[in-house]
Amino acid sequence: MSIFDEIREGCRAVAQHATRVRIQEARLKDYARDFPIAEIGAATLDPATHYLGHGKDTLAFILALDAINFGSGYFPHVRKRPGHSGYFTMAAGLNDWFQGEGAPSAARLAKLTQGDCARIFGQDLGSPPAAELMGLFAKALNDLGALLLARFDGDPAQLVERAEHKAEKLVATLRIMPFFDDVAIWQGRKVPFMKRAQLTAADLGLAFDNEGWGRFDDLDQLTIFADNLVPHVLRVDGILDYDPDLAARIDREDPLEAGSIEEIEIRAAALHGVELLKERLHQAGHAHITSVALDYLLWNRGQEGRYKAIPRHRARSVFY
Repeated sequence: MSIFDEIREGCRAVAQHATRVRIQEARLKDYARDFPIAEIGAATLDPATHYLGHGKDTLAFILALDAINFGSGYFPHVRKRPGHSGYFTMAAGLNDWFQGEGAPSAARLAKLTQGDCARIFGQDLGSPPAAELMGLFAKALNDLGALLLARFDGDPAQLVERAEHKAEKLVATLRIMPFFDDVAIWQGRKVPFMKRAQLTAADLGLAFDNEGWGRFDDLDQLTIFADNLVPHVLRVDGILDYDPDLAARIDREDPLEAGSIEEIEIRAAALHGVELLKERLHQAGHAHITSVALDYLLWNRGQEGRYKAIPRHRARSVFY
């Protein structure tokens, strides 16, 4: 069984026995029928906030970006650039660092401090949530530098090349680092999500037009990137139904505990719900649609005002 099969099976088991979150399967038929297939287009990375077109240095940027591609539970409390979300604030900060100083060596990554990260990402260490997040960013980048030095002669290209164009192999390598090893425990069962490890393969594909360092022959096997936005979109669209107490906690913006039953069930139900949606779209003749394509569409839908007007769940997690 591939890691992608393990993810799907684990999330299916959670979704089918969840007590806090339910998939409204009766609504899926209409949801699939009315789904805006025409809006599914080629995803892109924004060159204004991503270090693109620089060969191996772009590869290093993507690895660094996805090493720190978490913090949604902290983002309401951090300093954001005007007009930028939390994610794009951090991506822009990393892009500026690469633009100004060039790609950092593995040794440099391995020695970055909380203060270095505060400077790179424009954060105030006087804010406890921002300080905590910058400490976690430093640890994530330290881990990446240490892995590159220990196993790949400090060369990020070697890390990607040894995956031999297989996203599954890339995921296996990345999860050596604790902050990439995205596995929850639900009712005594291990439930893998591997959100950021899968996203790294997808981002490399976007950065390199699915060629060279961006070619992964099993990208169609990826699941959605289980976070807190796609579940929110599915909730607002009536596909996910939350227990009244859980819904009330989210609506009043109470944070959830990372790794709690509720948080795991939300992520798992969203992932399995998208798999069910994909099945119905395939049955309707749209066999080319992948889980990742649905993720991109739903994530972008979440940027619309009607979704932003309603709180989504927040958890201070290193996994999203």
